[in-house]
Amino acid sequence: MHIRLIILLFFLFLSGCAGVAPAPEGSQPDASVTVDTHARALYLFSRSRIAVHEGDYPAALRLLREAISLEPDSARMHGEVAEIKLKIGQLPEALEYINKAIALDPGYRPPYVLGGVLMSSTGKDREAVAYLRTAVTLDPAKEDAYLHLVMSLTRLFEYEEAVATLKALVKISPDSVLGYYYLGRTYSQMKLYRDALGYFAKVLELRPEFDQAVIDKAATHEALGEYPEAIEAYRSLVGQEEQRPAVLQRLIQLLLQQRRFAEALEYLSIAAQAGLGGQETVRKIGLVHLELEQYDEAIAVFGTLLEKDPTADNIRIYRGIAFEEKGDLAAALAEFTKVSHDSPQFYEAVSHRALILKEQGNIDAAIAVFMDEIRTNPHNLELHLNLSALYESIDRPQAALDILVEDDQHFKNEPRFHFRVGVLFDKLGKRTESINQMKRVLQLDPKDAQALNYLGYTYAEMGIHLEEALSLIKQAVAIRPRDAFILDSLGWAYFKLKRYDEATEALEEAVSLVDDDPTVIEHLGDVYAARHFVKRALKQYQRALELAPERKELAEKIHKLKGEHSEK
Repeated sequence: MHIRLIILLFFLFLSGCAGVAPAPEGSQPDASVTVDTHARALYLFSRSRIAVHEGDYPAALRLLREAISLEPDSARMHGEVAEIKLKIGQLPEALEYINKAIALDPGYRPPYVLGGVLMSSTGKDREAVAYLRTAVTLDPAKEDAYLHLVMSLTRLFEYEEAVATLKALVKISPDSVLGYYYLGRTYSQMKLYRDALGYFAKVLELRPEFDQAVIDKAATHEALGEYPEAIEAYRSLVGQEEQRPAVLQRLIQLLLQQRRFAEALEYLSIAAQAGLGGQETVRKIGLVHLELEQYDEAIAVFGTLLEKDPTADNIRIYRGIAFEEKGDLAAALAEFTKVSHDSPQFYEAVSHRALILKEQGNIDAAIAVFMDEIRTNPHNLELHLNLSALYESIDRPQAALDILVEDDQHFKNEPRFHFRVGVLFDKLGKRTESINQMKRVLQLDPKDAQALNYLGYTYAEMGIHLEEALSLIKQAVAIRPRDAFILDSLGWAYFKLKRYDEATEALEEAVSLVDDDPTVIEHLGDVYAARHFVKRALKQYQRALELAPERKELAEKIHKLKGEHSEK
């Protein structure tokens, strides 16, 4: 109630009282005494509303208590006390007054809404629902009870009733923006994302400036995997100052996930200019420059960060990588050498130093870098694995194996150690030893997708234990369903089992994920050839040969297939 109206009522009450003639001495009380009591109660009630407006809750409560003493059966005044008690956090007293108001007048709606709000705020959603259902029944035209009811229902996972409640609201009030909005939210919680998008669209049709609906719409597109649409929705809100931090953060994250680095850089610059995210934003800018192969820019950004904190070894690693990718190996080596020995990034720096020395043609120096650190830290698995990889890269698989197995007791419970040893045994033609190592990996970690795949593919290649091979590879696919090389193994196992339809499906998906691996492409050609799809097979073989012209067997397959086709 506006203050002007309250004051007007106050003066009306006073004028009403002034117009009552005093009772003759000795006469019986008449109805005017009752009118005076009622007017006084209304006056006190009006004064309490002014006190509430001014934030003086103690005064408001004193005035209301006096008014209730004059009209103890007033549900409205009890409800007003309950509302103030709720505002100042006196919840048990608020509930007492709510229930008193309801007892005085079961048809008076406001206490039911207050009861619902109070119960909901204390986590008692079942009790809240009971109050709010009654509030909706008492006045179906008011939306507040619907919305509070729906929030409690969704927390109770009573989605069907929540949807029915909101649909009843929008039927009564077709322009209820919040009704449509909460329908969208509820359907989203139910994972019915298409329905949710429809309701968010309706909200924005009625109120285009409803930013939270745009954010929820974007999140729904994300849930559907519709990332371009989500990005556009977030992009539309970047100019909204109150939404900027959260929206920018999500927009940048999505752009980075989608590898849209140039656009991500644009918004990272906006965030940096606005002072959002601090040094982390600047770090991301450097990394995006690195991804875009803008090495000078990346070097400059990381240099700025190192000026502020010379001990930031993770940044020094990034700067070293930027120099390395640029081809300035001397500068890269200098950066990696500066990484402190007790840094978490130290062994990564050691690996980069060795690789740079290898690139410079100084293999002995590269090996010495690892050997020096291994003498200091003889049981460091990373050092052994990296030195082993270095030996393998220079075509010395036996040395690569020896550096691991000479100290194998310290690594006997490390799955990565056994996997690496298994790969090296395979390279040396020792298939039985390789298989045993992969089995050991799976004893230590039954969900190691690489080992499951390697063992399954090995069986398939050897033409043994084909059903077991298929089972192993399927387990790997379940763990990493979008790994092209595991899908290739799956297709190859099906091929060996002569299940060509399933082989085709798996290998076509593998090629769609990685279209530049000659072995995967050759496998698809083999399946097409087995199914007598000659043109398709030739296309795959020719593509594989373009990628690996040294593979003579591919040229032989093409020649043979063309010969067979010409004979027919």
